[in-house]
Amino acid sequence: MALPTLHARAEAKLYEHRSCLTPTTTKKLLDAGYPVLIERSSKDPNYSRIFKDEEFEQAGAMLVDEGSWESAPTDLIIIGLKELPEADTPLKHTFVHFAHCYKQQGGWENVLARFPRGGGTLYDLEFLQDSTGRRVAAFGYHAGFVGAALAIKTWAWQLTHPDGGLLPGIENFTDGRGYYNNETELIEQLKEDVAAGEKVAGRRPSSLVLGALGRCGSGAVDLLEKVGCADVKKWDLAETSERPGPYPEIIESDIFVNCIYLSKPIPPFVDLQSLKSPNRKLSVVCDVSCDTTNPHNPIPIYDINTTFDKPTVAVPVEGDGPKLSVISIDHLPSALPREASEAFSSNLLPSLLALKDRASTPVWQGAEKLFQEKVATLP
Repeated sequence: MALPTLHARAEAKLYEHRSCLTPTTTKKLLDAGYPVLIERSSKDPNYSRIFKDEEFEQAGAMLVDEGSWESAPTDLIIIGLKELPEADTPLKHTFVHFAHCYKQQGGWENVLARFPRGGGTLYDLEFLQDSTGRRVAAFGYHAGFVGAALAIKTWAWQLTHPDGGLLPGIENFTDGRGYYNNETELIEQLKEDVAAGEKVAGRRPSSLVLGALGRCGSGAVDLLEKVGCADVKKWDLAETSERPGPYPEIIESDIFVNCIYLSKPIPPFVDLQSLKSPNRKLSVVCDVSCDTTNPHNPIPIYDINTTFDKPTVAVPVEGDGPKLSVISIDHLPSALPREASEAFSSNLLPSLLALKDRASTPVWQGAEKLFQEKVATLP
């Protein structure tokens, strides 16, 4: 029996430079007998993929035109990363990507309804789970890593530019690219930032990472330690289950990185009232979880998502404490696209290799069952 053809589409989200398939995982799929088509990367630098077309060609994949998935035969599996562009056209293929429509996010009905209208199927990457219920692949580690990196950069910027406004877009620090070529480039730059901030403040920043034992939190802690900011409070369920927030320990830290996955209403970790404390040192919040529009957002001090070209939003605070900025970017790993893509794609590979048997493979069976259940909830 012929194996299904995998068609990797070019991404259509602004500043998205990651890829669900990498040259490394593409070669392994090809070696296993899967035909793989790779759309050429966008010529627009704001959408260009971190991996060059030639890297995929060298791996043995066939390159096809950007956007050609729309007219591809219906038996191809269309693989992407982020959501499709907004449209009303029915979708007729089997899709693998993050659709962001299973939690009744804004506009979810329009996104989800396109699949049954065209006879298509969605395997949402966020909900691919093994037999224990654990996600088979996630970007959490690099989300925390980059979130903490931007928090450090913001802390240093505030000190070295006291009248210079908010942190500018990261293209200003990466030769106009909007992302870092690799982790080494990022770490070296951050060490310089820390040294510059320490020269003004006389010390390195203290941090509190909430959710420190998870993928995301471990990424944040690793980044802070790699740049020499080891004064980190590592909080998880044990600390937050002892008493409800707001927590003075957050206010008394320079940096707060929130990495929890909100599954139910909880008291706020920090709120506008607690920011009035005379003990406040807090000047940077990175809300990696980005529950901005959730009515139970545990960080109700801001209400917008930020972007790589405008990474922070100012929070008006009373008193004589430092200025306060919030980072709330919902695709943080895109700033470190090569490492993030390699890690994610490598973890996803065993499931992709099982696509030929997806009707009998628990990961794909569960994903299709969930899709049908969500479709049944459509108005």
